[in-house]
Amino acid sequence: MELVLKYGKQGLKVNLPSQRVTGVLRANSFPRLCQPEQSVFEALTHPIASPALNQLAKGKKTACVVISDITRPVPNRVILPPILETLQENGISREAITILIATGLHRPGSQEERLQMLGPEIGSDYSIVDHQATGPITSLGHTRGGTPVLVNPLFTKAELKITTGLIEPHFMAGYSGGRKAVCPGICGLETIKVQHGPRFLESPRSREGVLTGNPFHQEALEIAQMVGVDFSLNVSVDEQGGLNGVFAGELEEAHQAGVKFVEQQVKIPWPEPVEIVVTTGGGYPLDLTFYQTIKGMSAALPLIKKGGTIIIASECAEGIGGAEFTQLIEQTENPDEFLQRIAQSGYFVKDQWEVEKLCHVLKKAGVFLYTEGIPECRVQELMVEPTPSVEEAAEQALKQAGKEAKIAVIPEGPYVLPVIEGQKQPCKPSCHCEEG
Repeated sequence: MELVLKYGKQGLKVNLPSQRVTGVLRANSFPRLCQPEQSVFEALTHPIASPALNQLAKGKKTACVVISDITRPVPNRVILPPILETLQENGISREAITILIATGLHRPGSQEERLQMLGPEIGSDYSIVDHQATGPITSLGHTRGGTPVLVNPLFTKAELKITTGLIEPHFMAGYSGGRKAVCPGICGLETIKVQHGPRFLESPRSREGVLTGNPFHQEALEIAQMVGVDFSLNVSVDEQGGLNGVFAGELEEAHQAGVKFVEQQVKIPWPEPVEIVVTTGGGYPLDLTFYQTIKGMSAALPLIKKGGTIIIASECAEGIGGAEFTQLIEQTENPDEFLQRIAQSGYFVKDQWEVEKLCHVLKKAGVFLYTEGIPECRVQELMVEPTPSVEEAAEQALKQAGKEAKIAVIPEGPYVLPVIEGQKQPCKPSCHCEEG
């Protein structure tokens, strides 16, 4: 069976044994918006649970518009012009508008990446700033759970605060978009390290496709509400990145409307787990690093049997990831050792959450990684097995699993969420059973 997996910008052709492939899981297709920019204007004019953006802009002198960084395929060239035009038509000058890139703890972008994300006019004519989690910061107190709320002052000082983003599955928050533009997007290091700690991430509900009872989501939402977002605009896209949904208005309600729509695309029912899953890092830009590739492994977990094998293809054109993540994972001996380490009081290392999620994967399944961006000798230091091809990894996995082993394929990686029919869902946070 020949298939094309999402891999880098070009994709990756693979050939798997047809008699062993039990199915290919793809996102459900929804039609693109015929006039995407006009659809954005309409969403700004008729938002969800909020006054129209032009009404909110009247009388304001300054505005800050938060956008995602290069790791998110947000169609900024489509969604930003209507927002910026509306602000300027209602009295906020171009010079008084700041576009703040929500990097969280990611690296800052290059000028080339800014132009790629925004286009030449916006990229060169507006004040565009990368958030720095260790830079100037404003304290707004603490959440009810004790998380310090530290936020970029460019946002807190603006008279009109706007967030934008893309709604897609997220391996901690359930779904991206909405409140995540604020937390972790433009929060300080002390906020991020608490919210990304084991207290939140060890919950079985801090995972893809879950909002109800998800402590990571709930804390991020509380932080965003404390900061104050006047207007939000989030979108959904199809497999090729074309706009197929726009959800604007009040932060929480508009995001919930978008999530309901996206769930119809990404949640794919499946009868039972299999021994082998072939998946991807999601293609460019998500598979730029091994750091981001872990999301594809995590999304595949419901589909894999305990002790099975995940084969993931990810270009990793920028290598392993940031210096802290690279050092941390190369120094980690095994999942059990690492999970015990982060449970110690006071322990914190930047990017530990990504290693934590990888450890959860490895507790259930073995992983083969096909990549052209990381040398084989370095892959061996990442607790996964290198492979010269997806086909060779599948052959090895089939030998280990036996004659009756089945393969399921997820060409879009973390953009598809397998839902096993009849599988027990995670318990509520208040439950203390062993499966909790």
